[in-house]
Amino acid sequence: MQRLTGKEVAAAIMADTKERAEKLAAAGKTPCLAVFRVGERPDDVAYEASIKRHCERAAVECRLVTLPADVAQQDFAAKLQAAAADPTVHGMFFFSPLPKNLDEDALRALIPVEKDVDCLAEASAAAVFCGSEGFAPCTPSAVMEMLRYYQVPLSGRRAVVLGRSMVVGKPLAMLLLAADATVTVCHSRSQDLPALCREADIVLAAVGRPRLVQGEWLSSDQVVLDVGVNADPENPGKICGDVDFAAAEGIVAAASPVPGGVGLVTTAVLCRHVVEAAERQ
Repeated sequence: MQRLTGKEVAAAIMADTKERAEKLAAAGKTPCLAVFRVGERPDDVAYEASIKRHCERAAVECRLVTLPADVAQQDFAAKLQAAAADPTVHGMFFFSPLPKNLDEDALRALIPVEKDVDCLAEASAAAVFCGSEGFAPCTPSAVMEMLRYYQVPLSGRRAVVLGRSMVVGKPLAMLLLAADATVTVCHSRSQDLPALCREADIVLAAVGRPRLVQGEWLSSDQVVLDVGVNADPENPGKICGDVDFAAAEGIVAAASPVPGGVGLVTTAVLCRHVVEAAERQ
């Protein structure tokens, strides 16, 4: 079985992104991402550090804005509006979920489509759905980059997406349809999930349930992309995906591991989106 690792994919994206960013900088426009963090959630802090490292490697300026957990709605909104109006800021991003005292949907709506590099606002999701110019969420975009890098054919092939969230499942289905795949979106009420998966050419798991996809769900010649990131119930302190990777190894043609797969590509895609936004603006 071929292991579809993310390291090589991310490296290729970062090299291309840096070259494009440096070209823009030489012309007087340094690509810039404004990152907003509310509070001190450990996962947000860790992801912020990863974004900062990637931006530095990609020659992208990263402006960090840290706000207290009890920040008022109008104060956060003012920060977002200032970045939206700033011509030197090309991409905007904030960590979610936000504290319950904030109206997250209203804050997402303040990010202009042309600067919404992780598809936070409904207007950006509409752009993805309609196939117009906008940025898909970084994780489904990373899945598509993985498929492209490993030259997995999509046109006419049957793809099963497990999960229907607005973060991964639905936008991923739209991107696959745009690549001419025949897409089935499955969820908790879908009947006979194992059979649906076995019939697919490509299985994309994004449900957030550790090792949901077992060996009997899979068949030979399949390509499996695992987007799940879960606390591993069998190995405390470690993570695992939505697919039983050990079982998949003996069955499918190719599969991505967790960790080491799609997750490594997501932040590289974020940097690329910032540079693309700068090129367009």
